[in-house]
Amino acid sequence: MPYPVPVPDELSRPFWDAVNERRLVLQYCAECERLQYPPQHSCAKCGSSDRLGWREVEGTGHIRTYIVSHDTRIALKQPDQPFNVAVVTLDTDPGITFLSNLPGTPVDEVPVGAAVELTFVEAEPGTLIHEWRVTR
Repeated sequence: MPYPVPVPDELSRPFWDAVNERRLVLQYCAECERLQYPPQHSCAKCGSSDRLGWREVEGTGHIRTYIVSHDTRIALKQPDQPFNVAVVTLDTDPGITFLSNLPGTPVDEVPVGAAVELTFVEAEPGTLIHEWRVTR
């Protein structure tokens, strides 16, 4: 499956820099001691903008739910239809979710509740993206 190439901006650059180092970092608000993803200019809970930083977290989670995409508008993904789109909750903070196509998991055979781990794949030479894989 081809991968979209991220185009980091000033706000997301620390996240993508960490992905290229095979690490997962999330924004952390020191004011209310809360992680958040995706990154924002201020804390979604307390509104603080001067107490936001980045914190490395473990790349483990669980599958909350999924859908099968049969008709994506993303041209790059159309040749691979149908494909899974799973909602993954982070073990460190179950309120944080990621989406993944779960490589290696057959279409419509997603084990809801199963453990997943973060992996990294090359979207283009020198640029990694993150994915989640079921751990068995």
